[in-house]
Amino acid sequence: MKDNKYQQLVKKHTPKEDKLKHALIAFLVGGSLGLIANILVTIFNSFGISSKDSAIIVLLIYIFLACLFTSLGFFDNLVAICLCGLIIPITGFAHSICSSMLDYKKDGLVTGIGSNSFKLAGSVILYGILSAFILVIIKVILYG
Repeated sequence: MKDNKYQQLVKKHTPKEDKLKHALIAFLVGGSLGLIANILVTIFNSFGISSKDSAIIVLLIYIFLACLFTSLGFFDNLVAICLCGLIIPITGFAHSICSSMLDYKKDGLVTGIGSNSFKLAGSVILYGILSAFILVIIKVILYG
């Protein structure tokens, strides 16, 4: 089969995705997470906890819930429904680390969990640090 005909056949049978619907769902879920976080910070502030400490507590709650849902095996089902609104914030980072740890727990604490924890999240950390470094160099060159 020629490459051109094969590509046409693949294109014909590939399901079409509704990008607008997916973007709207991601926007609503991500916005809802932000709204819930803001409500929780306000509640913690009413108990005399500073805004900075309240934000840290909310992040820890989100990280804990993402790891708990990953461990229970239904975080991926939530992601299938909520799309990027759930996987892009800190919950997605926690999920990637927790799922790597669960995948390699049978290999032991050091060679399994320890050496494979950042298998998925390592590239995010690497390129985040690298891009921050480059942007700081650019800032120093431009603004002194």
